[in-house]
Amino acid sequence: MNKLKKYFPELTATQEAQFAQFMPLFQEWNEQINMVSRKDIDNLEVRHVLHSLAIAKFMPFVAGATILDLGTGGGFPGIPLAILFPETEFVLIDSRGKKIMVVKEIVRKLGLKNVQAIHGRVEETKVKCDFVVTRAVARMEKLFNWTRRHLKNKHLHPYPNGILALKGGDIAEEMKEVPGKPYWEQVDIQEYFDEAEFEDKKVVYLQQ
Repeated sequence: MNKLKKYFPELTATQEAQFAQFMPLFQEWNEQINMVSRKDIDNLEVRHVLHSLAIAKFMPFVAGATILDLGTGGGFPGIPLAILFPETEFVLIDSRGKKIMVVKEIVRKLGLKNVQAIHGRVEETKVKCDFVVTRAVARMEKLFNWTRRHLKNKHLHPYPNGILALKGGDIAEEMKEVPGKPYWEQVDIQEYFDEAEFEDKKVVYLQQ
């Protein structure tokens, strides 16, 4: 929790308690159903929780917005963001039933009323959202085509609705594949957090 308090000093007592409960709960489930590597589980706060919350530094979500976490896996970035933004609705979707089962159980234990977890594929859902968030799921061209029909027309945030992806590597090359050359930008996560783990990691915004 030391890292979270360093970068998010405004956390309420409830949020601190939820984060403190979330990490050992996730570790316990990870021993039964392998959701992240054994190497990563020892550094869960930085590599998964803090990494997820880089999106919050780029885009603080507003009350009443709906965020779709595509390919949530074990609940990243959706669960940490849902704890941080209790007035924002989060829909976490994944095609792997076992992982969604774990996500539902963790959400229940944490008492998160702003999270819905769905077992399925995004192409088959009718969820409408303000932003799609995702981490290491697919190339931007695929994300763009999968999600464009899910975004609402009304904009509640400083940036128009779109995709917020946690990425590494050469994003400019990847963006050349996106049809229509829409507006995009990227921010190095080390602008927010100074840990060495984030040296090559970015938050990428793609406007739909």
